[in-house]
Amino acid sequence: MISKPDFWNRQDTNQIIEECNQLKEEYEGLKTFKDKVESNREMAIYLKDDYDESLARSLEQELEEISSELQTFRLQLLLNGPYDDCDIILEIHPGAGGTESCDWASMLYRMYMRYFEKKNNKTELLDYQNGEEAGIKSVSVMVHGKHCYGYLKGEKGVHRLIRISPFDANSRRHTSFASVDITPMYQNQDIEIEIADSDIRVDVYRSSGKGGQGVNTTDSAVRITHFPSGIVVTCQNERSQIRNKEIAMNVLKSKLYQREVEKKEAELKTVKGENSEINFGSQIRTYTMHPYSLVKDHRTNVETGNVQKVLDGDLDLFIEEYLKKGVK
Repeated sequence: MISKPDFWNRQDTNQIIEECNQLKEEYEGLKTFKDKVESNREMAIYLKDDYDESLARSLEQELEEISSELQTFRLQLLLNGPYDDCDIILEIHPGAGGTESCDWASMLYRMYMRYFEKKNNKTELLDYQNGEEAGIKSVSVMVHGKHCYGYLKGEKGVHRLIRISPFDANSRRHTSFASVDITPMYQNQDIEIEIADSDIRVDVYRSSGKGGQGVNTTDSAVRITHFPSGIVVTCQNERSQIRNKEIAMNVLKSKLYQREVEKKEAELKTVKGENSEINFGSQIRTYTMHPYSLVKDHRTNVETGNVQKVLDGDLDLFIEEYLKKGVK
């Protein structure tokens, strides 16, 4: 296809090149893995006939690495959903619990940013609203990375925290809630959504929160309200109002397209999932810090006692089990 004369005139040229590069990378990775397995098989045969303790230790170490790589390949085989390779929009909103929940939302934001850092994902902060007393009122982040939606789709839902409140003078135990929403960023050429000017209101205002100095001193932030759906999208990441509006429109189109997917194809309902109240009984995961330490996922029943490790972005245990069990 790339060798055809009209290839460079196509609108999806960059996407095709990116897909080719990804396939090439995957092929080279599998080839390297195959060579490693074959090399170690030959070493095992050699040790069977002529045992050497140092070589045996080296082989054991290699086998551990092979086992880890094999697990990674197995997980990638599960990332076969129609939108698993898409970038995402991560949104976090506090729920029942007031200041406690705003603080919990900021803890979740830190947790996911640590996870993205470990996975070398690129992030763009689109909107950040501080809580009235502490934490955050809402945050929206665009995340770029390989199979980003595939890995993070299971994080959508209500997250519950149980702890001794740092805001309670009597040091009582509090329960807080925050919702995490994961929206895949569909390729523009996949989206055939017409948005009439009469269906939206575009508000511009001075940026606030975690923006650069230039961002915060100009009316560059953009909020788009879509009347028919009630969807509100905000972007204040860029210095340019035009650029912020462009990003916000792309996010709005992705959200509207996602709704259309759900309506037309029942089997893709898991792309978005059902909305739940951010309250008791609706959580997908509970993080308990008192009277004991435990993080438990209520869909897969996976749990760990190391709460701090999870809050520092170590989510692989929960993500991998969600993918392996194919939870809906």
